[in-house]
Amino acid sequence: MAEERVQRCLAAILAADVVGYSRLMGQDEAGTLATLRARRKDVLEPLVARHQGRVFKVTGDGVLVQFGSAVNAVQCAIDLQQAMAAASHNLPDDRRIILRIGINLGDVIVEGNDLYGDGVNIAARLEQIADPGGILVSGTAYDHIKNKIGVGFDDLGAQSLKNIQEPVRVYRVTGTPRVSVASSISTSGKFSIAVLPFNNMSGDADQRYFSDGITEDIITELSRFHQLHVLARNSSFQFRDKDVDVIRVGRELGVQYVVEGSVRRFGDQIRITAQLIDAGSGHHLWAERFDRNQDELFAVQDGADNCGHADGPPVGDRRRAGQAKDTSQPGGV
Repeated sequence: MAEERVQRCLAAILAADVVGYSRLMGQDEAGTLATLRARRKDVLEPLVARHQGRVFKVTGDGVLVQFGSAVNAVQCAIDLQQAMAAASHNLPDDRRIILRIGINLGDVIVEGNDLYGDGVNIAARLEQIADPGGILVSGTAYDHIKNKIGVGFDDLGAQSLKNIQEPVRVYRVTGTPRVSVASSISTSGKFSIAVLPFNNMSGDADQRYFSDGITEDIITELSRFHQLHVLARNSSFQFRDKDVDVIRVGRELGVQYVVEGSVRRFGDQIRITAQLIDAGSGHHLWAERFDRNQDELFAVQDGADNCGHADGPPVGDRRRAGQAKDTSQPGGV
């Protein structure tokens, strides 16, 4: 008996999910579910139908939609973000339903009413790194829409996405309502902090994995402090290899503090620099440089751990950054 051939098709996939879903459910589970059902019925489903799409998967906080046209997918995403912003206009900031959206055009596997494969996975990964209220589009989709939709696009370059073998060219749709999540984070009573990807200063692209590893280690160690709300890797890594304004980063990510730095490698010698920055003012609060042999790398991490204290963000002596100590900052920072 001949083996059944796998059915495939080319599709534009839109992936969307709700920002801060766990927080919303924790505040008001029944109310959040009721609001999501209303948004799905009154906003999402009519727009998907208007743009000739098909919802093929729904989760508690997310949705996957198939389109036969990349133009229709992106236009639907733009209309969806605008409609969601309008629907939440009169709600308190910490009760608004805010979406992230990713769109990819690719080959997918068809199994019944469901779709699988990298064509779907790339859209989902783009959604995970999108700004709150934002839309990210893969390069394959962009090639089909760039002269057909009346919006702008920021070229974010090739991005490494989780569990996707090859880097993906990514574009951000401009002109959609930008949303700050600062209010939702501040309600937790914790100091909020984002660790930006450390710059690879070695001149060797292969060493980027090393600098990314240092960044992930710092995120992991900071997450041990219960007084901190530490943004996940996917949120901060969207700013990799970009000359960013820390104040804008803080506003877009909704954090009070930003850690940035660089990694440079000379043979077995490693130099790591790190700075803690007040995202509201852009002022450096603390800075340090670590010169170590590669074998002593873990000693650098242990030293960074000891910079923290129980009442505030984990920082050391800010005088290294040329600043006088200011006890008016949280936790005596």
